[in-house]
Amino acid sequence: MIKPLQKTSFPVEMYSLKKINQGLAVVIAALMLCGCHTTKMAASVSKAGAVWVGDNNPSLPDPAPMPPVPPTLPVGSIPFGDTANLKEVKTGFPMSNGPFEPTWQSINSNYPEDATNWLREAKFGIWVHFGPQAGGESGDWFARKMYMEDRLAYKNHLEKYGSPVDSGYKEVLRDWNPEKLNPAWYVNLYNQIGSRFLLIQGVHHDNFDLWNSKYQPWNSVNIGPHRDILGEWAKAIKANGMHFGVAFHHEYTWWWWQTAFRNDTKGPNAGKMYDGRLTLADGKGKWWEGLDPKLLYGIDLREYKGMDQFEYNLPSGIFARHLDYAKWYVDRWALRMLDVVSKYDPDFIYTDGNSTQPFSGWNSGTGYKCDADQRVLASYFNHALAKHGKVDVFSITKFHPAGQNGVVTTFEGWYPDSVKTDQPWIGENAVGDWFYGPNYVYDASSVIHFLLEYVSKDGAYAVSIPIMPDGSLDTACLKMLYQIGDWMKINSKAIYGSKGWKIAGEGHGGKLRSIPGGNIGKEQADFTFSPEDLRFTIGKDGGFNVFTMMIPGAGSEIVVHSLGTQKQDALKVKTVKLLGSDANIVWRQAEDGLHIVVPDVSNFKTSLCFSVY
Repeated sequence: MIKPLQKTSFPVEMYSLKKINQGLAVVIAALMLCGCHTTKMAASVSKAGAVWVGDNNPSLPDPAPMPPVPPTLPVGSIPFGDTANLKEVKTGFPMSNGPFEPTWQSINSNYPEDATNWLREAKFGIWVHFGPQAGGESGDWFARKMYMEDRLAYKNHLEKYGSPVDSGYKEVLRDWNPEKLNPAWYVNLYNQIGSRFLLIQGVHHDNFDLWNSKYQPWNSVNIGPHRDILGEWAKAIKANGMHFGVAFHHEYTWWWWQTAFRNDTKGPNAGKMYDGRLTLADGKGKWWEGLDPKLLYGIDLREYKGMDQFEYNLPSGIFARHLDYAKWYVDRWALRMLDVVSKYDPDFIYTDGNSTQPFSGWNSGTGYKCDADQRVLASYFNHALAKHGKVDVFSITKFHPAGQNGVVTTFEGWYPDSVKTDQPWIGENAVGDWFYGPNYVYDASSVIHFLLEYVSKDGAYAVSIPIMPDGSLDTACLKMLYQIGDWMKINSKAIYGSKGWKIAGEGHGGKLRSIPGGNIGKEQADFTFSPEDLRFTIGKDGGFNVFTMMIPGAGSEIVVHSLGTQKQDALKVKTVKLLGSDANIVWRQAEDGLHIVVPDVSNFKTSLCFSVY
């Protein structure tokens, strides 16, 4: 437990890390942690509310019990509360002390400009989107869809477990055992193929924590594999000197799980509610005795109009009859993230969503409107400053608008319209789907094409590789990874540390043709490019890199029109080299562009890279 709060006069809000050098910042952090407090774990209060300070492994508060909830009303009987006219709630869960206050203004003014530089250097990462939903072998959102009778997930669950009236997702958790999962082996493999960072799933929408969670008893240490899976990944990644982030998707949980409160409509259980109905008392004598299903599935909120009908895009608004529950839920959401920060010290944290930030009251942030995201980030950045002597971490707040320091955004399966330099960002998508399913298409060229689409527009890229339920890889998937690694060994010089140019590339008639967006499957694998389709980056060494999007025939000529001598401030070409080849490249620079004769490329796959100096 944190100690009783005491008033402090230390004016942490007056310091801006942009206005002082790093050495002074370290001194200030040390003074805050030591000179202004008489005990190692003394607590204080700033304008932001409760804070902790100390040895970078603070004692987080004990889990608070779920508050009483009002009796459930009929499905769809009341409207959501209004979001637009509601003042943002100021949360008060404990946070690390330091110069960062839980406001976007404070975060923006204190965050150092160079803290995300390692992401530009890394460029290519692997998204480890793996958890118990892989056990459904039905692709993404299995745990929600297994309660929807017209879905493959429902059919697959029915065949394996029977009706979710009696055996629901909790039984999937009980039986999930990825015995072949070896994070150290995976980290070594991903490093060998050219990945320089990993994004590890901490908790998906299913609300199951993949670590020894202080705030969620439904976790991988207590149930299923009985392993601290996130801890194993963190240890292996740090041993390899790579960067890693942890992804948190549990903001979705309270609306995502509403299908578990529906009734079966077919067979012997017709008219009976699924196992979302169960209570702690119902577990007496069962395998899950002592585990409260409400901490997994949440509560029935289908009384709000539209909450029981939506597929992906839910209604927006506030759970106006459940504000005490909402406050408890948000505090627990935040403390689970800070628990991970304290235990594993990740290089970045990631929150999913299609709103501007978690708990915005809109879209995926439906239900509550509060400053929990700002408070978590302020605490995270203060923690890094105290532990590392500098702020060298960041947040991926999905789809967050540009102009906010400390926040990296993402593009899931699609691309910016042009080179995007107004904020750091990552492109992301999945091979097949976000959880394992049979018959996926494993195509290395598609992964490479997505990488080129993103880096040529000044972004980074993280691709999700589908791990099978037992923790292993499909043979075709492993072959794909080795092919990606072969390409990266040749071309990584033009990827790592690169920047976008004025334009991302060229195509026929000036039109940029891109691989179809979305997850990687047959449509992407079958897409064909022409010799006119090119992508550009500027390398760390200043070279102008020209990537072809296919392998042109030996002796053919490609033309880079953007390097024509008639262009204003045209690059005066002195040398052209093909990465991975010792061939003497024949080229000429003319008014209409740089003409390059393709040498023997019979041993190359997917894409060539000509470096121009």
